[in-house]
Amino acid sequence: MPSSPLRTTTGSETQAPPDAGGASLGHGLKQRHLSMIALGGVIGAGLFVGSGAGIAAAGPSIVIAYALSGVLVMLVMRMLGEMSAAHPSSGSFSAHAERAFGPWAGFTAGWSFWVLLCTAVGLEGMGAAKIVTGWLPGTPDWLWVALFMVVFCGANLAAVKNFGEFEFWFAALKVGAISLFLVLGVLAVAGVLPGTDSPGASNLSDFLPHGGQGLIVGLLASVFAYGGLETVTIAAAESEDPVKGVASAVRTAMWRIALFYIGSMAVIVTLVPWNSPAVVQKGPYVAALDRLGIPGAGQLMNVVVLVALLSAMNANIYGSSRIAYSLVRRGQGPRALAKVSGGVPRAAVLVSCLFGFGCVLLSYWRPDDVFPWLLNMIGAVILVVWIFIAVSQLKLRRRLEREAPEKLVVRMWAFPWLTWVALAGMAAVFVLMAREGDTRVQLYSTGAMTLVLAAIGYARQRGSARS
Repeated sequence: MPSSPLRTTTGSETQAPPDAGGASLGHGLKQRHLSMIALGGVIGAGLFVGSGAGIAAAGPSIVIAYALSGVLVMLVMRMLGEMSAAHPSSGSFSAHAERAFGPWAGFTAGWSFWVLLCTAVGLEGMGAAKIVTGWLPGTPDWLWVALFMVVFCGANLAAVKNFGEFEFWFAALKVGAISLFLVLGVLAVAGVLPGTDSPGASNLSDFLPHGGQGLIVGLLASVFAYGGLETVTIAAAESEDPVKGVASAVRTAMWRIALFYIGSMAVIVTLVPWNSPAVVQKGPYVAALDRLGIPGAGQLMNVVVLVALLSAMNANIYGSSRIAYSLVRRGQGPRALAKVSGGVPRAAVLVSCLFGFGCVLLSYWRPDDVFPWLLNMIGAVILVVWIFIAVSQLKLRRRLEREAPEKLVVRMWAFPWLTWVALAGMAAVFVLMAREGDTRVQLYSTGAMTLVLAAIGYARQRGSARS
């Protein structure tokens, strides 16, 4: 049996032939789109809402937790940026893993991340619907979820610049909101905000209220709040200058993480007592705005969270469709999904949207068993992806140094030592997850899914080699 014409040995669909219609992905994303996608990618609903549980567990030491996980994420992004600048691909880490270790690795990393993104689309749609129904009581959640799915599915079926424009303005709103929050917070801490007394360091005295265990819980919460940074390396493949886009986004990752995550956590725990019920009930940002006496703080943050959720929906539909497209172009899935029309893989977009909407239906039909099982299954996928990134970079860096050193536009710091430090950090997170009852189930479920996908990918690889 002849091998599929879509398969490559390099793991890059850019080297594969176009589909039967001669079409290929467009390049409609401009540098301003990539810059805002990179900025907005680090500001999600997990930061605005999910950080409250971390603060309640870790107290003021949540700043340390976010700093530690932020360092890990910066290392991962630097490794991913090095590979993506050398070989831009809409498959991102999946294509790099295939290039390093063979088709089974690309299959495992790619399809597990696809399931993660599609499930996240459903979750974000439900979260956004709950906010809107709070403003318009009596309207059904499913109606809003369906509306959001139709809007963003339609936007992603059109030219890629539509996705870029949506994300540009979504990101601009998020960046503006959190920047204003940081300015007001710093002024309040300094005691120069009219009508507000500086709390000084009074709220920081009990730095580790629950000891090391609380810090561990906060660390685990912070690790998974950083999801979304990978999208910029996927989107860069459809930009006017992929290498420049990736390099610019990765090089500015450090200050974005330090400013938006670590900076905002420091402002919040300085302004608001860590054990204030409002931190969890209303969310840490609302609690801080209430402390500053900002009128309508709750509704203001609801608008920002809604924008963050809709932005994540849009980005995850885009990311899942491009990952699926890249996989099938490399012979790792149904060939029909490789069809491109108008520079957009429309079949991949539709399938990704259908899977996401299916997750919404599962949440309504089987909320007690199937849906929680699905959530547990994807709970630690991002860590699996990070491991694939690190081990791929270890192998591909040596290959690039031998074969194409001019492609090393972005270089991993202190290679290979910091790559090994990052891998050790990921192993530590796995150990911490295994210790905690709430995360242990996620770890085991994700591990089972990863092993199943790896076995399928390896069997496909062996079958292809024999044929």
